[in-house]
Amino acid sequence: MSIVVNKNEDFLVVSFKYSEKRVERIRQLRGRRWDAEDKVWIVPYSFDNIKKIKEIFKDEKVVLNFEYFSENEITIKKFIECLRLKGYSKRTEDVYLSHIRQFINFSNESIDKVRAEDIKRYLLFLLNERKLSHSFVNQAVSALKFLFAKVLKKDNITIGIPRPRKEKKLPQVLSEKEVVRILESLDNQKHKTILYLVYSAGLRVGEVVKLKCEDIDSDRMLIRVRQGKGRKDRYTTLSYLALDVIRDYYKVYNPKKWLFSGAKPDTHLTKRTVQKIFKKACSKAKIKKDVSVHDLRHSFATHLLERGTDLRYIQELLGHKSSRTTEVYTHVSKKSISKIESPLDKI
Repeated sequence: MSIVVNKNEDFLVVSFKYSEKRVERIRQLRGRRWDAEDKVWIVPYSFDNIKKIKEIFKDEKVVLNFEYFSENEITIKKFIECLRLKGYSKRTEDVYLSHIRQFINFSNESIDKVRAEDIKRYLLFLLNERKLSHSFVNQAVSALKFLFAKVLKKDNITIGIPRPRKEKKLPQVLSEKEVVRILESLDNQKHKTILYLVYSAGLRVGEVVKLKCEDIDSDRMLIRVRQGKGRKDRYTTLSYLALDVIRDYYKVYNPKKWLFSGAKPDTHLTKRTVQKIFKKACSKAKIKKDVSVHDLRHSFATHLLERGTDLRYIQELLGHKSSRTTEVYTHVSKKSISKIESPLDKI
């Protein structure tokens, strides 16, 4: 016979077929009492007591006749609620949640019992054992700081947790000729329109797939980007050549709500689909560089800078909050570097 556990207000009601061994085990629980009238044991409701019941009867089947969440699961639910109340994007929510779950799996204990040393040990594991990037580990630190400071109100645990120094990596940039080869390799009108827009307007993948038909303003030659990174709306430029491609696309697909609908008419295309389109186009165009579709955005910004566009305008088009983010393109632009002659050419 199973050990059956029901919940009654603030108590757990435990029932089982009598045996001395079972009675001896249930007596290990603090605050338990025997209800002679109903022939059941009454135990104060707590997560610890649920865990203890499962532990002391680990060799038997324990049936919980109520919806039960572990302490960690309840904390995670509060974590998600707090992120949403503070207006964090779905993307950030998914990333932070992934980090918290990975940490829980590593620590293998209740979040309430976590100490600063446990967090440091986890971060060292990510850096030394898994060899993950400083950027990834910084994300983990941000997620953990949010959890302990905002949800659990335990600022003291993460206050001394250091962040790894950010790696200074330059974006990968395609030449203008390489971009042309990629765009010319596309035969499918839908695929062509997507990549034309990504490059010509400097769009993120998540932005291009969420474009609506009304976001293309051909009168003002602008594209409206709704709720981009940081939940910000912005306008970016609409290329005349891209507009021609969009018009050809309309003749074939006649989109209704989303400019690029997914498998179902009421859904938009997925980011993963666009990434596959780009990889296939690069292969067909024989591009040797290890690039992603996001590098079309980097290339857009770099090519604008090389053609003399002011950095402040590029920042506005890209939707960067800080000018320091946009300044990275000055390090990959050939505008100034190409004017420097190698000493070998002077020998």
